[in-house]
Amino acid sequence: MGAQAQRRPTLDEVALRAGVSRSVASRAINNARDVSRNARDAVQKAVRELEYVPNPTAKALATSRAGTVLLAVSHDDLGLFADPFFAHVIVGINAALEKTDLVLMLLLADSERGRERLERVLRSRRADGIMLLALHGDDPLYRLAQSLDLPVVVGGRPIHGEPTWYVDADNRGGARLATEHLISAGRQRIAAITGGQDTHAGMARHQGYREAMAVAGLDGSRTEPSDFTELGGVAAMTRLLERYPDLDAVFAASDNMAAGAIRALKAAGRSVPEDVAVVGFDDLPIARNTVPALTTIHQPVQALGQEMAKMLIDLMAGEQPNPLLLRTHLVVRASAP
Repeated sequence: MGAQAQRRPTLDEVALRAGVSRSVASRAINNARDVSRNARDAVQKAVRELEYVPNPTAKALATSRAGTVLLAVSHDDLGLFADPFFAHVIVGINAALEKTDLVLMLLLADSERGRERLERVLRSRRADGIMLLALHGDDPLYRLAQSLDLPVVVGGRPIHGEPTWYVDADNRGGARLATEHLISAGRQRIAAITGGQDTHAGMARHQGYREAMAVAGLDGSRTEPSDFTELGGVAAMTRLLERYPDLDAVFAASDNMAAGAIRALKAAGRSVPEDVAVVGFDDLPIARNTVPALTTIHQPVQALGQEMAKMLIDLMAGEQPNPLLLRTHLVVRASAP
């Protein structure tokens, strides 16, 4: 029998025939869970056609994955866990991971020590992929993740640089829609409580407000920054009333801040919505519990987490998913009918 007849097909040839990467072919052959059905079918077909026989040593190496994905949050405040936004994101992530054998690890990494701990975890390969959330400014967490040879998915976007893979909500369009709703209701002296301008969401929502005001020929300078919390909304609304006592509406860049704004307006003797209409952003449970109930922009927070995890799973399977921008829409309630 000639040398050519004795030659065994290689894993590279299987991958080429299947149209996938070598690592995806290896994981598909070894029945790893983080491989798409299409990729798995293509690899199995190539194996049959080439009569490929796996190498036992290669099989052992292919299955030596950590089986863990990491959610790193650029935040070091334990109050984070009381914020329903993050709770909904984690529920969404868990829903996607339930279909795999992957385990979720959570790390708060806003401090220098937290980032050092994150780097140790990643460099020791105790995680197969990473999701980043709540980035702000020129976030060192994002730069650290980009420097490592691991799949990275970002929830939202950093201010500087455009990540290859991210899931975000249409913050700018949603804020524009909120402001246009107030304008269509006849409000003209519309203020905005903006989120932190060191976050992409804060900047984009501020931009959407200013765009809607400019198109309507209205003054878009009545703004006050805050921190996405209810107490921050109280403080920002109080400052706005001191500077602009004649304002007749406010767009708050989060439901928490909007709830704080309603509290401050009531304390100042202003009626909502008769004197001042209020619109928030997020459509979290607090929006249905304010008095009056809050008109707001719905963003699919749970879907944000779910799509982040699904994108990471696809990346780990060797696929190249597209970035995803989730749609937002207006939910009208009594605070701004």
